[in-house]
Parts: sequence; C-alpha cells; structure tokens
Amino acid sequence: MSVHFQREIYALKKHLLSLCAVVDQQVQLSVRALIDRDEELAREVRKRDLDIDNREVEIEEECLKILALYQPVAVDLRFIVAVLKINNDLERIGDLAVNIAKKARTLAASDPVAIPFDLTGMSEKTQAMLRDSIDALVNLDAKLADDICGRDDEIDNMKRDIRHQGEEMIVADPAQTKILMRLMAVSRNLERIADLATNIAEDVIYLVDGKIVRHQDGD
Repeated sequence: MSVHFQREIYALKKHLLSLCAVVDQQVQLSVRALIDRDEELAREVRKRDLDIDNREVEIEEECLKILALYQPVAVDLRFIVAVLKINNDLERIGDLAVNIAKKARTLAASDPVAIPFDLTGMSEKTQAMLRDSIDALVNLDAKLADDICGRDDEIDNMKRDIRHQGEEMIVADPAQTKILMRLMAVSRNLERIADLATNIAEDVIYLVDGKIVRHQDGD
C-alpha cells in the first residue's frame, strides 16, 4: 500500500485511541458522580457526550473513505472492520455512562441514602475490563483480550445478585422502590459496559489472529 494509505491508517488509529481515552474518562466520571452524589459532575458527563457522538461519526467517515479510496485487503481490511465495530461500541459505552450520570443526578437531588449494593466493586471491575480492552487494542495483545472475555461472567453474576437483593428489599420496604430501581438500573448499565468491553476484546482477537470468537462457548 502507498505512503498515503499508511498515513491514513496512522491517523485513524490515533483518532480511535483518542476516543477510547474520552470514553474511559466518561465512565469514571459518571461512577464518581453517583458515588459522591455530585450533581454538577453528572451534568458535565451529559455535556461531554456530544463530543463522543461527533468523534464516532468522524471515525466512521474516515473508515468509509479509506475503504473507498484504497480497497484494502487481508490484515488492513481486518483493521478497518475492527475499527468500525469498536468505534460503535465506544459510542454505546458513552451513552451508558450518560445513563449512569442521569441516575446520579436524580439520586443527588434526593435525600442521602446508603447504597445497599456493591456497586463500587462492580464499577471497579467493569472499568478495569474497559481499560484492559483498550490496552489490548493499543498493544494488539490477544492474550489480554482473551482474559477479558473470561471476566464477563463475573460481572453478569454481580448484576444478578444486585437484582435479587433489590427485589427482596423492595418487598421488605416498598417506600424505597424508586431509589432501589434506579440503583438496579445502574448495575444493568455497568453490565452492558462490561459486555461492550468484551466486544472490543473479541475484536482485538479478530484483528490479531483473524479469529471470530463471538458467540463461542467453552474453551
């Protein structure tokens, strides 16, 4: 491929990794807004979402331009396909961070309440999965990506436990229903972020090894 093509690929990688950093920070800020009951920080997360949307569109347009101009094949084509998929997953993670921020704003405006679930532990594990998926992408580390895929079940189990706890607490104290439902919604958002981080890891495996591991069970 030409020097121009290589420059386009380099610029595309740079833009994707920049989006990764912005999305990772959005998740961190949304969780902090929830834990710290910081209404202003929650508003900031919502404001920053437009930037993520704009970046996602720009990256998609870059990919389509490269496909049209250079018609890449083999490894280069795999890279463009992986970028398109990862780009979409990052934008969806940004939307989920906004959902958490919305819940944070509502809870911040309510009477203080102790969070009865291990949302902090769940958020830390979810954020670690997201950061590691980005590291796997940066370093083209298929082994790390495979490890991330194996960690998704733990997040699923945590969400399931939180749902069961929440349902029991609602039965015991119906007056807490609204607050508990919002906190359970946060756990669902975190679980979806973990799913999307897993998607990114699977795309890294595809990019490095050419293997599609999505929908595969077992070893």
